[in-house]
Amino acid sequence: MVLIKEYRVCMPLTVEEYKIGQLYMIARHSLEQSDEGEGVEVMDNKPCEDPVHGKGQYTEKRIHLSNRLPYWIQAICPRVFYVTEKSWNYYPYTLTEYTCSFIPKLNVLIKTKYENNNGSTENCLDLSEDELKVRIVDHVDIAFDELTGKHYKREEDPKFFKSEKTNRGPLIEGWRETDSPIMCSYKVVHASFEVWGLQTKVEDFIQRGIRDILLLGHRQAFAWLDEWYGMTLEDVRIYERQKQAETNEKVQQNTNPQPVKAAEITSPDKVES
Repeated sequence: MVLIKEYRVCMPLTVEEYKIGQLYMIARHSLEQSDEGEGVEVMDNKPCEDPVHGKGQYTEKRIHLSNRLPYWIQAICPRVFYVTEKSWNYYPYTLTEYTCSFIPKLNVLIKTKYENNNGSTENCLDLSEDELKVRIVDHVDIAFDELTGKHYKREEDPKFFKSEKTNRGPLIEGWRETDSPIMCSYKVVHASFEVWGLQTKVEDFIQRGIRDILLLGHRQAFAWLDEWYGMTLEDVRIYERQKQAETNEKVQQNTNPQPVKAAEITSPDKVES
């Protein structure tokens, strides 16, 4: 049985504001987390269209992270190792898939939808009855859930940050019941690693990693509010292109990749912000 978790992450923003803040956060976060050949390399970023969801944006990234994996995964991974992220963003709905050509049985699928509420919609992503029976709902609190020490910065702590432009924050206990505006990012994560003896361990590790990324990224999106608030979509796209170029250069300077076969790039077997 594939492990299914639904993360609900509330933000003191509107869905429309979050659209800008999310793009800004992902671009800046990717640059900050990329060093010594580790990090996120953007391979493609272009418009796309879907018959159901309409026009959107497609991105493909390589996440170089071999040195950041636990020892028991490093032991089976090659020195040059990356995960492929493919994302179709039809805001307020997105679909993201993670695969690895070296580990074809690894697959992570994330469906996301954003709504202007505090996480009160019980089946936002229209899960089936079977999926609802095994789904685990996890409410992520950007202010009061504990962040690992190496990532903690007081200036990015929602319990202390106050926005000068919007007068929002600091967030106090119970803020998700009282603050306005408020929106929620609903993320259903299907994580599968069908290898006997390792399945539960790896799937649990993937889910913990995704939760940590969600907590850090959303804290940053709020703490950086005054830097992106007032940007237009075109403004943030320009910022995104600039940061992507800087990030790619930073990663490539310290990475000596082996030749990549076409099949590895196009393979249908394949962690957001």
